[in-house]
Amino acid sequence: MAVSGLIMLLYLVAHMIGNLKVFFGPDEMNGYGHWLRTIGEPALHHGWFLWIMRPVLLLALVAHAVAAYQLSRRDLAARPVGYVHRGRRTSYATHTMRWGGVIIGLFVIWHILDLTTGTVNPRGESGHPYENIVADFQTWYGNLIYIVAMLAVGLHIRHGFVSAARTLGAGSRGAARAWTIAANALALILTCGFLSVPVGVMTGIVD
Repeated sequence: MAVSGLIMLLYLVAHMIGNLKVFFGPDEMNGYGHWLRTIGEPALHHGWFLWIMRPVLLLALVAHAVAAYQLSRRDLAARPVGYVHRGRRTSYATHTMRWGGVIIGLFVIWHILDLTTGTVNPRGESGHPYENIVADFQTWYGNLIYIVAMLAVGLHIRHGFVSAARTLGAGSRGAARAWTIAANALALILTCGFLSVPVGVMTGIVD
């Protein structure tokens, strides 16, 4: 789970940085999109890098989901009898971790159909990511889906980062506090970075 989570986290960081190019105009954003398709040339053919990365990310996503299911089953097997005390014992992020994962998984499918294939974004233009982004976030449902998904991503990253730190042995109070601060900062930066794009379109900064 930690390895697959790290792969997807690194992808999210790179993806957010790339998304922020939308604030520099269509030439910058569309040039970035073209550059992604030329990575590895001439050793790789045009677009091959993206087709190599997509199955890697899909494999990481599947591995993450399978690991989450296996850990959940182990947890239930280790405690077959429920706790007598029914009070809230964990954070909100912990309670929403499972549903957050489902939301993110469904969003990935929507995101591909939206900005990769253009199936649900009929006003987009093939090969023009800037125009696709603007067209997408001019619809209320596009904004709603994206905002809900990015909030789920933020919670997921925050809890996953803290859990990974505990698994790796950050047991002391000082270490746990440092990891929690880092997790909160990372989740906040990524969430705000991704949400800045639809906000930019809605406010007319990106048009």
